[in-house]
Amino acid sequence: MEIFERLAWYGFFAVSSIYMTTPKTQGGVGFSDIERGAIQGIIPFFLYLLPVLTGALGDRVGYRKMFITSFAIMAPSYFLLGQVKEFWPFFIVLSFVALGASCFKPVVVGTIAHSTNDSNRGLGFGIFYTMVNIGGFLGPLMAGAMRAISWDAVFMMSAAWVLLNFVPVLFFYKDPPSLQKIKGKSLKETINEAQSVLGNGRLALILFVSIVLLMCAGVEWLTYPQAFVAIALWLILNLVWNFFSKENATSWWQEKVKVSNPKFAIYLAILTGFWTVYNQLFYTVPLFIRDFVDTKDLVQFLSLFGQGAVDFFAFVDEEKISAAIVALFNDIKLNNAIEFETLRLEWVHLKVNVPTNELANLVTELRLIANNTDELNSTQVQNYTANLLAYRQVNPEYLINLDFAAIVILQICVSLLCQRFKSIYVLIAGLIVIASAFLFLIGAQNKMVGWVITIVILLIALGEMLTSPKSQEYVASIAPKEQAALYMGYYFVSMALGFLCAGFLSGWSYANLAIGMNKPELMWLLFVAIAGVTSIALWCFNIYSKNIAAEQVVAIRDNT
Repeated sequence: MEIFERLAWYGFFAVSSIYMTTPKTQGGVGFSDIERGAIQGIIPFFLYLLPVLTGALGDRVGYRKMFITSFAIMAPSYFLLGQVKEFWPFFIVLSFVALGASCFKPVVVGTIAHSTNDSNRGLGFGIFYTMVNIGGFLGPLMAGAMRAISWDAVFMMSAAWVLLNFVPVLFFYKDPPSLQKIKGKSLKETINEAQSVLGNGRLALILFVSIVLLMCAGVEWLTYPQAFVAIALWLILNLVWNFFSKENATSWWQEKVKVSNPKFAIYLAILTGFWTVYNQLFYTVPLFIRDFVDTKDLVQFLSLFGQGAVDFFAFVDEEKISAAIVALFNDIKLNNAIEFETLRLEWVHLKVNVPTNELANLVTELRLIANNTDELNSTQVQNYTANLLAYRQVNPEYLINLDFAAIVILQICVSLLCQRFKSIYVLIAGLIVIASAFLFLIGAQNKMVGWVITIVILLIALGEMLTSPKSQEYVASIAPKEQAALYMGYYFVSMALGFLCAGFLSGWSYANLAIGMNKPELMWLLFVAIAGVTSIALWCFNIYSKNIAAEQVVAIRDNT
């Protein structure tokens, strides 16, 4: 079921940045980078936040029912996603996809937690993560083939994968036996239990208002400075509010802010940094490949396997190229100003990355022709189209797919090798590897070709293999068995905040630094800094955890 769900999600997700920024005339929805970043931040935020509730519901009503509910929501939503073209309808339909996925995530991970013990949990999550990445590998591969047909086919394919999941859930899946112990709880008890893991209602209110203000900046209802000022004022107000509150008040709003599990809360907050930088692989790297990376060297490598391999991995619609040449010729006839960098960024949507000096030569030739004739003949159009095919590029989603391929092949081996090390050190190592990938990207800025981005993606994959399974294993190891899905639901809070920050930072940095200033290296430096700060924070958290453990040992000795 995880494989099929990932096929559906990554079939869309791996091409989402490209689809959302592709002009409507070419089959996309034509959103700006800021709009794209807002959708990619807000929707996944709720997708990974809702498992706090859906995980608790799964523990109460049973995992099988939650699976069925999930698939019933997701299947029609994926189909409708390809039918809407405006911002808010797209936003709403994608919200339903997120709702369905949020019902699925905590119960599938909860199933793994119920099916493993302390001796095999690391290996169990490694195997599970391999299954995740089998779906993640095949999804973009098939989505790339589908978008060569049409963008609508991508969404129909995702809906079809979800429908297939009704077969295993209806005929083969049974709730874990250990889940039977906790089915008798009321909904109120379940919700109170979910809230008590991290803190009280006052803490939830502080976080909720702060995040809403940040979202308002993401959708440009506020500027970021205005949002940060408003958040600061809100925190000050709560400090004053807390001064007049009581420890044991009858009403939740009269209570002092309470953090029930500070260690777990700090861990989730730090882990947000990892998800912020890792998700740039899906949010920013595909756009960077499309707009700034010359993958002709990879096309030449693919040609060794025949023209069929080139046409599959670097598909170009020749009719659209011809139409673009004719449109350029008409603009020249009308004496419209031609900005070569703007033209290059328009044509990369056609999957040809033509250097600006070559575009200048093309415009000069077309201008000479325009002085003598009113239109290009078919032979001229064919010749220019053939010339532009020399600049065809590999689909970004296929390069991103190297991440999944590496994980499918190596994840179990990496998990076995890392079992001998403490989880926290493996987490830090993974972040350092991801930071190194972005540093390599900065160092190779003047030679941005296919093999460079290939190394970067493989390094990010290694960082993910080190960090992601260990981060889940840590939560599973501290969660009470009867609250496995609930704790894993809270694990997704760090992913929710990471997606929120990743989306907003991707949209802002790509629009302002990469495109606006034409300095993508500044954008990557920002994410290097976030990875570095997160690594340091994990190191400090480890020291903090040791001190807490030492204090507990001393307290036990004193009591005995």
